[in-house]
Amino acid sequence: MRDDRENAKPAILFLCLGNICRSPLAEGAARAAFARAGIDATLDSAGTGDWHVGHPPDRRAQAEARRRGIDISDLRARQLSRRDFHDFDLILAADESNLRDALAIRPADATAELRLMLDLLPGRGGQGVADPYYGEDGGFSVTWNDVDAVAAALVAEFSPSRG
Repeated sequence: MRDDRENAKPAILFLCLGNICRSPLAEGAARAAFARAGIDATLDSAGTGDWHVGHPPDRRAQAEARRRGIDISDLRARQLSRRDFHDFDLILAADESNLRDALAIRPADATAELRLMLDLLPGRGGQGVADPYYGEDGGFSVTWNDVDAVAAALVAEFSPSRG
């Protein structure tokens, strides 16, 4: 984490390809988990690609979040920027491809730590969150389960009672 944010609220960015499925689900899960835990955090999501900039999350992602009691309909896709590497403490990529794309634009003086989302889960390091975009609607439930577990791990990591 950045030294200047040591005592500040955590700033976490979730990253996937188009910012309409995995990363907005991760942002929604994290917002809910951090709110339940009473932890103030800056949480956002972005995509490495620009195809969906300005669009809401995929309707199936919204439906899955709603099934879990979370509304992500107000989120809008945006593309990862070099500035994000200074504005966030932690950038969590959904898979290796997005991690590589993020590393390719990462400025030399970046302060954000860049990792895979599932690196936070025991036994899941190096794995990617399944992209449900081209699959059946049920794939969104699988994706939700992964990002919800990541959100819980983040809450545990940033909990004031930790340690």
